[in-house]
Amino acid sequence: MRTITLDQASSDLKAIILRTIRDQDETVISSKEGAVVVLEEREWLNIKETLRLLSDKESLAALLESHAIRDRGEKPEGVTPEEAFKDV
Repeated sequence: MRTITLDQASSDLKAIILRTIRDQDETVISSKEGAVVVLEEREWLNIKETLRLLSDKESLAALLESHAIRDRGEKPEGVTPEEAFKDV
């Protein structure tokens, strides 16, 4: 992750965007008022999906149960793609 100033970003925004897409690495643009993060769109969509899944009680419970099963050295039961994505 790179950090640059707002002045640097203002003078070279196109290059920052292209570098972020190419390298798939975040860029922090800082100013006296705070900072923002520039990241590749697919990464942002992945973050949003992760947050959505973690905020869904059933999805979170299933995830935690799968981890507990693996921690016990067992193999979780599999499901078909149709079963896994029936609500999508």
